[in-house]
Amino acid sequence: MTEILYDSINATAKALRNGSVSARELADEAIRRHASISVDLNPYKTWCADLARRSAATADAAFASGTDLGVLQGIPVSIKDLYGVRGADVYAGTPTALPSKWQYEGPVVGALRRQLAVIMGKTHTVELAFGGLGVNPHWGTPRNPWDAARHRVPGGSSSGAGVSLCEGSAFLALGTDTAGSVRIPASVTGNVGMKTSYGRWSLQGIVPLSPTLDTAGVLTRSVDDLAHVFPCIDDPHRDNESPIAVAPLAGLRIGVPRATMWNDCEDGIDDVCDNLLTDLTRAGAILVDIELPEASEAVALLHKGNVVSAECDEFLSAELPAWRETLDPLVASRIKDGGAIEAREYLARRRLLRELAAAAAARFDDCDVIAAPTVPISPPILQDVLSVDGYRPRNLASLRNTCVGNSLSLCALTVPAGIDRNSLPVGIQLMAAHGRDRELIATGLGIERHTGTPLERLGRAPLCK
Repeated sequence: MTEILYDSINATAKALRNGSVSARELADEAIRRHASISVDLNPYKTWCADLARRSAATADAAFASGTDLGVLQGIPVSIKDLYGVRGADVYAGTPTALPSKWQYEGPVVGALRRQLAVIMGKTHTVELAFGGLGVNPHWGTPRNPWDAARHRVPGGSSSGAGVSLCEGSAFLALGTDTAGSVRIPASVTGNVGMKTSYGRWSLQGIVPLSPTLDTAGVLTRSVDDLAHVFPCIDDPHRDNESPIAVAPLAGLRIGVPRATMWNDCEDGIDDVCDNLLTDLTRAGAILVDIELPEASEAVALLHKGNVVSAECDEFLSAELPAWRETLDPLVASRIKDGGAIEAREYLARRRLLRELAAAAAARFDDCDVIAAPTVPISPPILQDVLSVDGYRPRNLASLRNTCVGNSLSLCALTVPAGIDRNSLPVGIQLMAAHGRDRELIATGLGIERHTGTPLERLGRAPLCK
């Protein structure tokens, strides 16, 4: 029965409704799958088998009574350990459970609850979600399942999210994205990841990193899965009942900012993404060379800590002062970058972000989406990033392209493009104008219909076969 754990969400939803599988059977198989992986991938901070079984029983009872509350009814999901979830404390990657004011469920988790989704557990995060590689010395770093020989990082900060999808214990993973924390783990584990437009999804019930840049997001195993679940979570006032249709590739204008987002790629990653774009032109897509100088300014801000370091520092002082004593040195060193900046400098950075976003919006006059490699480096071996000197350059490299979407206030989607020279997944990032989330997913659907789903093209991760 394990194969059903790798079916599409749409196919599984149909199976739940025609009675060929029950939510309890699906949850039990996900629990068995989690326990049976030969190498401990460690995706979960809190594994909630009993909660999952109870939730599945509730979903089955609703089906039996003729109650259908939506696509996610009975579907196993994982939730990042920044979200409040009843029955599972929020640690936010720290050694200690956070105060009660951070333990409540917000609207995004509420959307899953209302549809009787089956919560399998809380996935690991980098401490306070501050990092792009996925490292956490307090609870252990999840293992990237694409390297059977060495422990490579899984991407962060939603470090357990992509791993849970590969493992088969979840069909959908909730994450957050401040500079790439959904797209990076999705990219390096061969999954799909969506950073929503800033402000589109509520941040209530989610521990903050940077109120200026935080967004809620989701990882799935295909764009088709994303297209089915996105309307289930999206604001009900945004016509979310209508299905997301496939956008044609013919005439699609893909902006390619080579001077700012295609340089310094490792292991043939740029070639993998180029090959995908060339394939899309055969279906009628049009590649447009564009300038995007705002990307360079966004990366320069990243190196200075953007506004994230200052806002995280203030959050610690106001809400979690005792937590400073146990901070991971890799996280503490990054907070220090911006924690001491003057108010004048902080406000100047906020103003610059607004100016960059306004300038970037005009770039879409010449293209429909902007494409670039999601992560320009292969996921490093864990041992190589345990010191500050080994960590910092690789962390900045991993965030280099994804931070652009947040700093320029765009929505962004990563889809698998292929495999690099290390036999590890490569993602290509598509960015669209703020508020064009559904149209971006429709474009991703068009690409997936042309290229095949990630599972069809890449297969399962070696440690999950």
